[in-house]
Amino acid sequence: MKLGVFTVLLGDQRLDEALAYLKGLGVEAVEIGCGGFPGTAHCDAVKYLKDKSLITEFQETVKKHDLIVSALSVHGNPVHPQEEIARKFHQEYEAAVQLAAELGIDTVVSFSGCPGDSEHSKYPNWVTCPWPDDFLKILEWQWTEKLIPYWQKTAEFTKKHGINKIALEMHPGFCVYNPETLLRLRAAVGDVIGANFDPSHLFWQGMDPVAAIRELKGAIYHFHAKDTKLDLYNTSKNGVLDTKHFTREDQRSWLFRTVGYGHGEETWKAICSELRLAGYDHVISIEHEDSLMTSTEGLVKAVAFLQKVMIAEPKPTGMWWA
Repeated sequence: MKLGVFTVLLGDQRLDEALAYLKGLGVEAVEIGCGGFPGTAHCDAVKYLKDKSLITEFQETVKKHDLIVSALSVHGNPVHPQEEIARKFHQEYEAAVQLAAELGIDTVVSFSGCPGDSEHSKYPNWVTCPWPDDFLKILEWQWTEKLIPYWQKTAEFTKKHGINKIALEMHPGFCVYNPETLLRLRAAVGDVIGANFDPSHLFWQGMDPVAAIRELKGAIYHFHAKDTKLDLYNTSKNGVLDTKHFTREDQRSWLFRTVGYGHGEETWKAICSELRLAGYDHVISIEHEDSLMTSTEGLVKAVAFLQKVMIAEPKPTGMWWA
């Protein structure tokens, strides 16, 4: 496994400056946002495709610091019920795929997206329960009329450009939010669909990431290192479905935390071990969304923590002790 960083947390720095800083921390790989929600601070896929000199400059900068690019990330909602919004996310996704092909990168990270509840909707509608029966009708319409057709068509475009890994982040608010929904879409579209596995979104839903990794064996294409701290008092009162703003930290049922500040070494060692058992030996990419510490402090702490729990060397070919 290689230690990586999702560079959006250093978006206030130039790419060259950010990569130099990360290399100094002992980072080996970078995940680059190139559109959608991650923004374009270090790479703008749409812009780069129009000016190939920018692609060359990007490649030279990454090579200069002896780093690899684990994935291009373009999280968005390409099935948003407002056509203009959906079109923008889709165009940025397609640009990311084309840029990945130019760069020789085989993985693009995104969200599955979430439609509305009908052709006349204005906003996404995330269904979380089966009753009243209206909700199941909405869910079936979303999957059969919007989500599956979109990703079937988009997967063909992606494969046509030589990209064989669409790593969808399982995230509440979108149709794919747990292993079951990820595998449902994968079964409908094909094995080009896999997971960008982020334990933080699973922790607060009550899942065990180790069990989820085992369920997704062979379908994990990228990994985010981010933690979640559950507030037992607030959760005991109100459960984990929390719509309070992230700034109301002391009132929320859970908060995103830097790795090690939600769960300790034992949990993260188990996660890394299960990843190896599942055949994932790629990049562990740090994503920082901890509101209690600065991005730089959170990053430095995450690097130090993961260096202790990651399995860095290749898996042995045999039992050397037997």
